Amino acid sequence: MKLNLAPGLTIGKSPINGRGCFASHFFLQGYKIAEYAGERISRREVARRVRTRRKLRICALNPYWSLDGSLGGNGTHYINHSCAPNSYMKIHHGHILFMALRDINPGDEITCDYISSYHSDAKKCRCRSPICRGTINKIV
Repeated sequence: MKLNLAPGLTIGKSPINGRGCFASHFFLQGYKIAEYAGERISRREVARRVRTRRKLRICALNPYWSLDGSLGGNGTHYINHSCAPNSYMKIHHGHILFMALRDINPGDEITCDYISSYHSDAKKCRCRSPICRGTINKIV
């Protein structure tokens, strides 16, 4: 099945983790990059998938609903974690949007600080940033 990418995105080999999401267009700081797309699933289904999958591509919309980008995704599910990201997620009227934290040039890998994810708190970060905290989730 061919992946229908969001406009301005491409998928390629990532130095962070396997495959990553890269800009094919210029994105201006403060503007939308793309909307996260995927299958809408309940928190019960999230719990089941977290137990049975090694790679997770699930983003929470609210305490009850999440989107699984591995089914019906548009490439945004390949946005890797970084402790020094160039984008952030914003939930707006039931939609998960990726917004540019700074100008993003064509060829740049788009990254986001997951802060809190369905991954184990022990999952190691591979972002190689000088300010890397060592784990994907921000442990407080």
